Amino acid sequence: MEYDIKDEKLAKEGKLRIEWAKQSMPVLERIEARFSKEKPLKGIRLGACLHVTTETAALMQTLKAGGANIRLCASNPLSTQDDVAASLAKHDKIPVFAVKGENNKTYYNHINAVIDLKPMYTMDDGADLVSTLHSKRKKFLEFVRGGTEETTTGIIRLRSMAEAGVLKYPIIAVNDANTKHLFDNRYGTGQSTIDGIIRATNRLLAGSRFVVCGYGWCGRGVAMRARGMGANVIVTEVDPLRALEAVMDGFSVMPIKEAAKIGDIFCTVTGDINVIGKPHFKVMKDGAIVCNSGHFNVELDLPALQTLATSKRQIRAFTMEYTLKNGKRINVLGEGRLINLAAAEGHPSSVMDMSFANQALCVEYMVKRRRTLSVEVYPVPAAIDKMIAKEKLAAMNISIDTLTKEQKKYLASWDMGT
Repeated sequence: MEYDIKDEKLAKEGKLRIEWAKQSMPVLERIEARFSKEKPLKGIRLGACLHVTTETAALMQTLKAGGANIRLCASNPLSTQDDVAASLAKHDKIPVFAVKGENNKTYYNHINAVIDLKPMYTMDDGADLVSTLHSKRKKFLEFVRGGTEETTTGIIRLRSMAEAGVLKYPIIAVNDANTKHLFDNRYGTGQSTIDGIIRATNRLLAGSRFVVCGYGWCGRGVAMRARGMGANVIVTEVDPLRALEAVMDGFSVMPIKEAAKIGDIFCTVTGDINVIGKPHFKVMKDGAIVCNSGHFNVELDLPALQTLATSKRQIRAFTMEYTLKNGKRINVLGEGRLINLAAAEGHPSSVMDMSFANQALCVEYMVKRRRTLSVEVYPVPAAIDKMIAKEKLAAMNISIDTLTKEQKKYLASWDMGT
């Protein structure tokens, strides 16, 4: 079996950590049990480009149980958990192409190794697999029937492709499921981002000025958890509705050029390019901490920071200290990549349970309906979204009410009035 991992000897540790994660993933566990019996993915070749974590391992095991022939690569050079990659390769016999800290050339070599499988379905996190298929490996598009996309950044790219008429196969936007972005993006990103920042710096958040750039669901989560740790949270935004919501949620809102002067810790979660750039680095405090929890490191203009610096050194693991010409020091965490995966372990498994349940069920949905789907970016079917929420509540031993016949009739009527 072909694969590229750091060290097979890490497999035992990885296997134990995967087992630990799966204890908090009851919805995916139930899907895996059904897939094992029904084999809905039998004969399907599936190429996945995801963060290679314990939770992703649980998803890969579920897909394999369903009969899929899988290849997996990393969707970010710093997000791979090497022991997990080793366990998947050794214990589950799943070809994995991922090494934490891989360079850009290796990163794309690994994506191409997945494409060499001639995948019938793709599972992406950021759309690098899809974009490579549509640019440098076009001849392999003839094999692809559909795909899923995990994150906001990827969906933005895919919708742009669809609008431009260049997208060649249907995609389901898993990120847009309520059981994904309302929980994974908000609670998962919130907790894991703060975890990554603290692991990388060991700095006290209480009393600090913590700047969150972007108030989407990820930004909401980071702001919420930073405030919970006692930080004075400042939000920067370009969308007036989100900015207004941040104000109503009790946060200070101001332009980044103003926040840059007073912030102690900065975290970008926008999905856009150069959110923090040269003008902002110039006015930051000595010792300012800068990181990113959006999918790609382009949110921080690190080349511009490099031009401002007279020297740089790694002062801690995952912390690079840049010294500017004026003597001030700026600390960049995790090379500007996803800090929650670069310095920590990513989202807790209990929240990824719902995200990856969406992934598994959406692939099954596409396989069953492949002849009826046109080339566009689809939402997750409402029935799947609702079913996952019900399963999660059941796993948590939580019951809810149901509407009576009278209540259903009232909600469906227009003439009953008061």
